[in-house]
Order: sequence, then structure tokens, then C-alpha cells
Amino acid sequence: MDLAEDLGKELETTAQEVLGKLRSHTLFQSKWDTAALIIFLIFLGTVLLFLLLVCIHCCCYSCCSRRVSRPQKVSSKQVHPRGVDNLALEP
Repeated sequence: MDLAEDLGKELETTAQEVLGKLRSHTLFQSKWDTAALIIFLIFLGTVLLFLLLVCIHCCCYSCCSRRVSRPQKVSSKQVHPRGVDNLALEP
């Protein structure tokens, strides 16, 4: 019970500090705190943008695009109607 009471008091203290900062409109103590938050939000936005682009690429690009395949140039010596000769198996 002692651990639960300590945790409850700590959470209450933290909540009171956050509410006090919200009431006083001073969420950040310095400009470095504000800059760190902005950098974090830019990083988070970039990650979300990349995830969105990956989802668009996986979902839309594979089903919506029509790929034009070019015929490959193959020498007539190695290709037969049954497949490609494996010359390593020849005696």
C-alpha cells in the first residue's frame, strides 16, 4: 500500500504542477523548451508524412499503375522452347 500511496501522491503533485503552468500560461520555462518542442513536432510530422507516402505507394501505386514491360533481348543460343540451358551440367 505504501508504494501505491507514493505513486498517487507523485501523480497528484505532477498534475498540480501541469495545471498551475496551464493557468499561468507559462508552459515552457525558456526559449530552448519551445525550440525543443518545435523540433519534436517537425520530426513527428516528417515521420507521419513518410508513413502516409508509404501507404499511398503500397496501396495505390501497385493497383493503379500500368507497367509497360519491354521485351528483353535474349541470345538465341541459350534459350530453347523448354527453358534455358544450364551449361554447368554438361559433361
